[in-house]
Amino acid sequence: MEVLAGRVLIHPTDLARSTVFYRDVLGLAVFREFPGGTVFFLGGGYLEVSGRAAGSTAGGVQLWMQVRDLVAVHGELAAAGVTVLREPRREPWGLDEMWIADPDGLRIVVVEVPPEHPMRRDPRS
Repeated sequence: MEVLAGRVLIHPTDLARSTVFYRDVLGLAVFREFPGGTVFFLGGGYLEVSGRAAGSTAGGVQLWMQVRDLVAVHGELAAAGVTVLREPRREPWGLDEMWIADPDGLRIVVVEVPPEHPMRRDPRS
C-alpha cells in the first residue's frame, strides 16, 4: 500500500474549546474547515479536531491515510486478512472512505480523494 498523506484525528469532549486551543492558543494554521470540524497543518502532516467524544479522548485517536486507489487497497488489505470495519463508500463530505483496524483495534480510515474534491485544489491560488 502506498500512503500519500496522513492525519491524526482527535474527537474532543468540547469541540469549540479544542478548536480555540489549537487555532488560537497553539497558533496552528487552518488547512480546511468543514461542518463539524477543522483540519490544521501539523508540520508535514495534519491534525483534525472534529466530532465529540463522550468521555476520555484517549480512545478517540484514529489514523487517516490517503491512498491513490481505494478499491485496489481494499482488495489488498482484505486479502491480507486486515479487519475491515466498514466497506468503501462515498461520504457526505465528498471523500471515498473505508475503515480498518490495526491488531490492537485502533481505527484507521483509508481515504481516496476524488478528482473533483476541494482538497485537490491549491488553496494558495
